[in-house]
Formats: sequence, C-alpha cells, structure tokens
Amino acid sequence: MKRKIAASLAACVAGVVLVSHGCASTPSNTSDICDVFDEKPGWYRHAKKAEKTWRIPIPIMMATAYKESSFKHDARPPRTKILGVIPWRRPSSALGFAQATDETWEDYKRDSGRNRASRKRFADAIDFVGWYFDRAHRVLGIPRNDARSLYLAYHEGLTGYRNGAWKRNTWLRGAADRVAANSQRYERQLGTCRRFLDRGWLGIFG
Repeated sequence: MKRKIAASLAACVAGVVLVSHGCASTPSNTSDICDVFDEKPGWYRHAKKAEKTWRIPIPIMMATAYKESSFKHDARPPRTKILGVIPWRRPSSALGFAQATDETWEDYKRDSGRNRASRKRFADAIDFVGWYFDRAHRVLGIPRNDARSLYLAYHEGLTGYRNGAWKRNTWLRGAADRVAANSQRYERQLGTCRRFLDRGWLGIFG
C-alpha cells in the first residue's frame, strides 16, 4: 500500500515538472493560431481577457508577440560584438514575450496597477501588448484593427511613429507588412476554432 502511495506521489511530481517545462516551451506550430492555443490553452484565456480589456483583436496581439519573440518567454536582443567576435552589450533592455523595455514596462505596471507583472509570463506580456496598442489608438488615432500601423507605433514608440522616421526605414516597413499578413492569417484560422476554444477546457497553465 505504501509503495502505491509513493508511486502515485512520484507520478504527480513528475507531472508537475513536465507541465512546468511545457509552460515555458515554445509552441511547436507557430504558423497556426489554433494549434498554438490547442497546445497552450491558457494562452487563449489570457489573450481573450486582454482583448476584452483593451479592445484589440487577438490575432493582432498574437502576431506582434510572435514577431517580437517567436513566443519565447526569455527572448532578448542579441548582443553586439566587438570586432565582430567578442560578445558585448545588448542594444536594449527588451525582454520576454513582448520585448518590452525596462522603462516602458515600468510605465505599464504603474498605469495598469499590475505591480507584480513579469515580462516572462504570457498573461502579463499579452496584456502589455493590448495596453500599448490601446495607447496608440487613443494618442495617435490608429484604428484598433490596423495591425501594420499599430506595429509601427509599437516598434518606434508613440513619438517616433508621430515623427514619421519609419517611412524611410525599408526593413521596418517590411516587418510591419509581415505582422499584418500574419495577423490576417491568424484571424482566418481563429475563425475556424474560436467556438471550440470558447466551449473547451481552457486550463490554468500557460
């Protein structure tokens, strides 16, 4: 009897370890939003909550998070190199799913009241993206469904977007086009599975 109890406890501990590892892992098929949410059911719950709070469509927030971090919770900008070889400083303090910088993250925590928010936690990161896009809508007048312009403002900052320097940046305009295209694809895909996601067990992990 004692051996059975011990075995059960060991299985539970192993399950917790596997679940914890899975929470930090990157989705296996990032090209299909239905597959992402099927693998990470908690992510849908968090994205849906951010959509309700900030009125920014889930596909736009998810396409932005993917462009910024490839859905890696601990993503950082690559280090610069001295003489092309020796690793040096990173170009910015960006971190996590949303690649939020230290300063902007502190602004978000103060404004949202989420003082314990972490850039490595998906629930906080996706809420941050929604919060930032809501600001871009209110301050700059960018429509909430304009993925391309919202991403440009996200990358350049509200002042940078207003100044218009991005218009001369071919790489950035191309990146914004890719975010918009990915958002459209996610929107089509989500239309085929959202009803199921709304009915299904959403889980507490992710």
